[in-house]
Amino acid sequence: MTLPSKGFEHYHAHVYFDQSTLEKATQLRQRIADKFDLVLGRVHNKPVGPHPCWSYQVLFTQEVFEELIAWLDSHRDGLTVLLHPEAGEFLIDHTQRAGWLGEPVALNLGTKD
Repeated sequence: MTLPSKGFEHYHAHVYFDQSTLEKATQLRQRIADKFDLVLGRVHNKPVGPHPCWSYQVLFTQEVFEELIAWLDSHRDGLTVLLHPEAGEFLIDHTQRAGWLGEPVALNLGTKD
């Protein structure tokens, strides 16, 4: 586990999965929704933006940083999760300030959409 840079107000967690782990990922998404009062993004069954895998986004704040990351790490069941602050600097936020739960993957940093 590598943690994202601390001290920012807003963060994203991107849970990565594929066809074979879709059910595991959607179950985790529901468990997140049941445990935390957070905004959850749509489940994308294709790569979107810089994310090379299927994914969904979890928006969280510094207030739940420690609790959410520890919980995700112990409940992700082998799924990879990208963690990064939302500080308005796309490239730096997704690279230098990012952290990973699980095996890091190469991002498509040439696109934001």
